[in-house]
Amino acid sequence: MTGPSASGGHYGEDLFEPEHPEEAERIDAAALVYDPVTTGRLRALGSGAGGRCLEVGAGTGTVVRWLVEESGAAEVVALDRDTGALGALAGPRVRVVTADLTDESLDLGGFDLIHARFVLMHLPERRRLVSRLAGWLNPGGWLVLGDAVDMPDPLDTSSAYRRTMDAMWQALRSTIGTDTSGVPAYPHFLREEGLQNVGAELHCPPLVAGGPLARFWSETWNRMRPALKETGLVDAAGIDEAVAYLASPGLAELGPGMAMAWGQRL
Repeated sequence: MTGPSASGGHYGEDLFEPEHPEEAERIDAAALVYDPVTTGRLRALGSGAGGRCLEVGAGTGTVVRWLVEESGAAEVVALDRDTGALGALAGPRVRVVTADLTDESLDLGGFDLIHARFVLMHLPERRRLVSRLAGWLNPGGWLVLGDAVDMPDPLDTSSAYRRTMDAMWQALRSTIGTDTSGVPAYPHFLREEGLQNVGAELHCPPLVAGGPLARFWSETWNRMRPALKETGLVDAAGIDEAVAYLASPGLAELGPGMAMAWGQRL
């Protein structure tokens, strides 16, 4: 991740420390599900090929690798506060930058594609950061944003799964400032920045028992156990039940998905 939260906490410090032995595996489990969605959209936009690209919150570098190997990007700047997992990617076409997106002195030049996935939702002043990213676009360049949205079942307010998921969002908000409430407004933000060809889509991947997304949520909840219990919404037994449910044949949920929005600087 790339900055401090509105509550003062940091993704990668107060939660989900990159040095944790299972953090890369947790991130990559989500990447297995969302990378095909992300790269499919980038391919459909015709963005990246032959251009200069910025990957914000590059994580373990799966999208960076795709931009270099598949899209034919001329240069990819991989930006993150912690770039320990990106060192092997550095080379003639990949520039790894260890920095904070919210740092006002950060100057990376202009880009033909800027992509940020599951980043802005964790940062303060998200609207200002959208403006900043849009301002880094070259003429013809695309800004593509993706963040989480939850689709709770209004008929389910008491299952262990729902209570644990609700506790997670509350704990993330109070600990590191995560806020997904503004995600549906991203298309409007892009239009307000003067971008054209604005579009958006919502993808809710199947939550399959024992699958990569189920493993991602299971590991996330296990790593957050103290914070989840502090919310008062769920106890240890409830968390255990929710984690077991994610691996059970009875799993049947419309889990959180990803909203993507994009616009082009003409």
